[in-house]
Amino acid sequence: MKIVGIVLLVLGIIGLAIFGIQALNDSESFNVLGVDVAVSKANWTPVIVSGIVLVVGIILALAKPKRT
Repeated sequence: MKIVGIVLLVLGIIGLAIFGIQALNDSESFNVLGVDVAVSKANWTPVIVSGIVLVVGIILALAKPKRT
């Protein structure tokens, strides 16, 4: 399970980096009364799924094996 956890951990980090940058680039900003306002048109679902995969990977990588 430790190998699966490490693989999920790496995939989660890669997914967060790629989809996070993509989501941040899909936002528009404009100035209202001297304040920058950003409006995001991004789909945040891949970022959330990548975060969940990352957390599951951490849990599996750190889990101790059961002794029978």
